[in-house]
Amino acid sequence: MGLLDGKVALVTGASSGIGRESALAFARAGAKVVVADVDVAGGEETVGMIKKAGGEAVFVKTDVTKKDEVKVLVDKAVETYGRLDCAHNNAGIEGIGGPCTECTEENWDLTIAINLTGVFNCCKAELPQMLKQGGGAIVNTASVAGLVGFPGLPAYVASKFGVNGLTKSIALDYATENIRCNSVCPGVIHTPMIDRLTGSDPEALKAMEAMEPVGRLGKPSEIADAVVWLCTDEASFVTGVNLPVDGALTAQ
Repeated sequence: MGLLDGKVALVTGASSGIGRESALAFARAGAKVVVADVDVAGGEETVGMIKKAGGEAVFVKTDVTKKDEVKVLVDKAVETYGRLDCAHNNAGIEGIGGPCTECTEENWDLTIAINLTGVFNCCKAELPQMLKQGGGAIVNTASVAGLVGFPGLPAYVASKFGVNGLTKSIALDYATENIRCNSVCPGVIHTPMIDRLTGSDPEALKAMEAMEPVGRLGKPSEIADAVVWLCTDEASFVTGVNLPVDGALTAQ
């Protein structure tokens, strides 16, 4: 018996990386999964992986920067499965690296729109349904870059600090409504995003590994397992937390 049997989970940015692993982990825990992304092929592939493993899932193409599309996503989840118990608001981009003076307005606007406003749009659409049914759990993907500063990523760092603040605010607003809201703050996780940042260069990957006190990169499944746990009754007294899952990176 899974910890989330009979529950319905929604995951954005679920075509690859952490989002895909989260969708798969929700399914393994017994939840029906609504997979969302702008990448149709990747999203459909995630659904196929869930179904192949015996789970239930549906894909909804969603641009989280567009509140109307996010509303359609939540409506589709409820229309298909009758409720929405868990939401992992994960869609995000790294943006273009460089110090503040080199950060263009376009890069700033896009990074904030997807990483922060996108999470806000999702929470705003998910919360009314959770209120209506008497509870739910939301997990937002932030970053260790939402806990400590990193050079050369001003828009990304600002967006992730924003996600962590938004998470705490929502947790307090709905603390008496049986709705919990937490964030996960991944360390350096081996995802397509890291491959883009390093160009898959072995030396660059070694430099990334050197940032981690545990001596290795994290796995997307390690973040997914934390997300699913935060959505189970085992975490019933955990809300308003920005949880580092980072191999002790921020313990330094």
